[in-house]
Amino acid sequence: SFYEELVTHGILKPLTAPVEGLVVREGSRNFVAPQGISSVVKYYLEQSGADVSYEQHVTHISLRDGRWEVSRKAGPPEQFDVVILTMPVPQILQLQGDIVNIINESQKQQLESVSYSSRYALGLFYEAGTGIGVPWAARYVADNPCVRFISIDNKKRNIESPEIGPSVVVHTTVAFGSEHLGSDPEEVQQIILSHLQRIVPSLPKPSSIKCQRWRYSQVTRAVPNCPGQMILHTQPLLICGGDGFTRSNFDGCIESAMSLAEAVKPHL
Repeated sequence: SFYEELVTHGILKPLTAPVEGLVVREGSRNFVAPQGISSVVKYYLEQSGADVSYEQHVTHISLRDGRWEVSRKAGPPEQFDVVILTMPVPQILQLQGDIVNIINESQKQQLESVSYSSRYALGLFYEAGTGIGVPWAARYVADNPCVRFISIDNKKRNIESPEIGPSVVVHTTVAFGSEHLGSDPEEVQQIILSHLQRIVPSLPKPSSIKCQRWRYSQVTRAVPNCPGQMILHTQPLLICGGDGFTRSNFDGCIESAMSLAEAVKPHL
C-alpha cells in the first residue's frame, strides 16, 4: 500500500532505465524517486502536518519532572513527552545525559553489535545540453578496488530534459570507504576521479564536483532479533528505531516505522 500511494502521487516510479550488473532477486521490484529520495521523506512530513525543525544537533537527553529534556548544540533545551530516536545506532550511543544510565547493559550490548558500511559518494554536475555517451543509466562495477556503482542520475530517474544538465553519481566500494574514512576528502576525490576516468574514459569534464563522506552508509549487522524498535524507557517513553533495527532498504524502513508507530500509539 505504501508503494501504491507513492507511485500514485508520482513520488516513486518503477525503474525502467537499463542498469548494468544489477542482480535481480526473485519477487523483488525496483523503483526510483524522480525528485530524489528526500522527496519521499518530504511527502510523509507534509502528510503528518508536523512542525519540523531542521539542523538541530541533539547532544543530551535527560529526565526532568517526568518529561524528557533534550539539549542541542545551539539554542536552549526543550522538553518533550515522547522521544523517538532514528539516527544511526552509534550516534544514539554517543548521546550524553541520563540516557547513558537509562540504556541497560543488555540493550547496550545489542546496540553496540550494530555495524554499518562506510562509503564515499561523488557527484559530478554538468551544464545543460552536455551529452554522456554510455548505453546504460547506471552500472555496478565488479572489478575495481575503488568504484562500485556509477549512475547517470537524470537518466536513471527517467527525467532527462534539455533545460537541466545531467549529473553523475559515483559510490565507492565498502573496502575503499573504510580504508579512507579518515582521509582528506580532496585527496579521496582525486583518487575516485582517476579510477572513474579509466572505467568511463569518454566522460566529459564536469562544471562542478561534490565529494561526500558517507560514514553510515548501509547496515551490515542490525540489532539481533529486534522487532523494528527498542524501548529504552517507558514512562515517559524513550524509544529508538530505524534501519539499524531491521535492514537498509525501503521495506526495512517501513517495517521499523510501523513497529515504532504501534509502540508509540498507547502513549499519545
